[in-house]
Amino acid sequence: MKSRTEARICALQSLYELDLTNHLLGEVVADRVSRMGLDDAQYEFARLLTTGVRQFADRLDALIAEHAPEWPLEQVAVIDRNILRLALWEVAVYQKTPLKVGINEAVELAKAFGTESSPRFVNGVLGSLADNIEEITETLNQEKVALCHRE
Repeated sequence: MKSRTEARICALQSLYELDLTNHLLGEVVADRVSRMGLDDAQYEFARLLTTGVRQFADRLDALIAEHAPEWPLEQVAVIDRNILRLALWEVAVYQKTPLKVGINEAVELAKAFGTESSPRFVNGVLGSLADNIEEITETLNQEKVALCHRE
């Protein structure tokens, strides 16, 4: 398995746990990294993904809800919601992952961790988001700049 794919799995599992518990982000990621036997580069990427998604979760959720209006976000499975958040953050905020790679990785995560219908759902929502990715990227990056100025 590719190094970045393993880091994405770690991030996804961490995000899932964080959504369901009051555990601390740093402890969750460190525990997952240890259990998976990831190296330092994988740890850093998993931590980056998890931290970034958590920081932008509300805005990512709003964008997902906007592009999947037939699926109220509170009815979307926790794992699917986190796969969508992860892919959208990685493509639109991190911007070092090409759109097609982000979608493909998300679909693979959905196949591995979601239900039978998850891959189709994830692909459909990300496809809808992809149609507006330039606008979404611009909006999220304006928010990223605003966050940096507040800190």
